[in-house]
Amino acid sequence: MPKTYYVYIMASQRNGTLYIGMTNNLDRRAWEHREGRVPGFTEKYGIKTLVYFETCDDVRMAIHRETRLKKFTRCRKLELIESANPQWRDLTESHAFALDGPGEPGHDNLDYEFK
Repeated sequence: MPKTYYVYIMASQRNGTLYIGMTNNLDRRAWEHREGRVPGFTEKYGIKTLVYFETCDDVRMAIHRETRLKKFTRCRKLELIESANPQWRDLTESHAFALDGPGEPGHDNLDYEFK
């Protein structure tokens, strides 16, 4: 059975700080952020809202994509989020989103190729 990996962006409602991460269990990881169980940066800045994610079938591709997203300018990160989630809804609270990957409508597939 193939594994699914998620590259995600969480945001702080307090100050707009963004956090980019990668996991193989998005529900668990989002819960950990919301409940303050991720010490350090995300706890300090109150990062609790899942605003964007992508899926990958290959862990190396997910790590590569996470690295690329972290290098995006803040403006480009905001454009990526708003292309898929213009209202900045907390995607953990909505059943109206689809788990589709890069290259699908609403997802940025720029610079996605694994090198």
